[in-house]
Amino acid sequence: RAKLMSGKAPDISWGPGVKPEDRAHKAEEMECFTCHLSWTTSCAGCHLPIQANWKTERHKYEGGETRNFATYNPQVVRDQMFQLGIHGSVKGNTIAPVRSSSALILSSQNINRERIYIAQPPIAASGYSSQAFAPHFPHTVRKTETKTCTDCHLSEKNDNNAIMAQLLLHGTNFVNFVGPFQFVGLDGAVEGVKVAEYEEPQAVIGSFLHRYAYPDWHREHQERDRVLPESHANRRGGETGCLQHRGEYLYAAQGRGGMQVFDIASIANKGISQRIITAPFSPFGHDTRIDSENATCVALPTNQPIYPPSNQGDLMRVENQEQPFHPIYSYAYITDSKEGLIVFDDTTLKDGEPRNNQLERALTWNPDGVLDGARHITVAGHFAYIATPRGVVVADMDDPLKPKLAATIDLPDARATAVQFRYLFVIDGKGMQTVEITHPARPRIVESARIPLKDAHRVYVARTMAYVAAGPEGLAIID
Repeated sequence: RAKLMSGKAPDISWGPGVKPEDRAHKAEEMECFTCHLSWTTSCAGCHLPIQANWKTERHKYEGGETRNFATYNPQVVRDQMFQLGIHGSVKGNTIAPVRSSSALILSSQNINRERIYIAQPPIAASGYSSQAFAPHFPHTVRKTETKTCTDCHLSEKNDNNAIMAQLLLHGTNFVNFVGPFQFVGLDGAVEGVKVAEYEEPQAVIGSFLHRYAYPDWHREHQERDRVLPESHANRRGGETGCLQHRGEYLYAAQGRGGMQVFDIASIANKGISQRIITAPFSPFGHDTRIDSENATCVALPTNQPIYPPSNQGDLMRVENQEQPFHPIYSYAYITDSKEGLIVFDDTTLKDGEPRNNQLERALTWNPDGVLDGARHITVAGHFAYIATPRGVVVADMDDPLKPKLAATIDLPDARATAVQFRYLFVIDGKGMQTVEITHPARPRIVESARIPLKDAHRVYVARTMAYVAAGPEGLAIID
């Protein structure tokens, strides 16, 4: 039916009477198995830990032996992810299902059993993250049990926002890689807490998988009243407002201490006494601090390690047919309650040269004081949503060094935001409010979508649920 559906709205007729040029899904534009499939496999990350001084046979044609032992461990394999992309030019750039097929996370242990790095996603030669997606023939072609209209289009009931976010590769925060450490911001410190086992499978401590994979360790965890005993801290700076973890670095907005990028590459290395550091050597050669009056939050356009400068020239554009990076990916973004929005270039942290990591602000932006009291920032696409005491400011960052005021949302005492496809979820003094942002420059408050909460602070949206830190009311889980 999808193949013969009319593409002329509001006409939804279908059948051989619809002219080929009037069809919604033309054969030359879309692979037939895009609709005629039941499900497609997707992997959300494979962990490759390598251990030195472990003699093993090479699994290659020429054979031989190596002094290193590596295993290949799929982290999350799912069958309910359905995502679309564009085929390569050899396939005519048709629309087709895609899947994550090279989502590598690497760890390395040396001869002294020191974990010299752990759970690090590498960067491709194109500058993109190793979390790569590719067109995929799913081998589940069907005449029945196929995809329906609302798997790829907005539903009449408007109840498939998360499905659409997943379909278009925006992500839904549901399948996120959880490494051995999670990071916490404190008043005057940042701390990494060990929450999962090093060994494969890397079960979260206290989870069902932990109970069955490591019953002895799970029992010990229960006997110590479920306290997580291992953590490592760096005690500097002011009150931590926001954290962003990317690769070997942890970005922290620390109030009057400004914004500091911490080096966390050695968080699991027993041979290092200070696991979280501000610099591997003198600050004269490495200074990853941006001074500001009162840094409240920091945000990255992606938490995947990337390096946009390597994605240039004919080799990338013509021969490899790589897509260019949007300029927004070369910068990081700080909110400061007194200065407004601060933009800085952080690409030097990924160029492999340790002597040029001297971060400097590239822009300070606060037109007519519109960002006075700024508390929180969310970056989605080339728009930034900034929470202030007077409401949410929408900034168009299409040119990151020339922001434009796109809109303001009248939600007094806005505290934090989260974005999923067509909706912005705003935490304010009254609770959680949903805002439609189909057109980001024309946001619309959904009056019927208000959840009252006494003293909410932050929100995390995963698929169809919002998890709100609701102060004295605890954790609010909202459908």
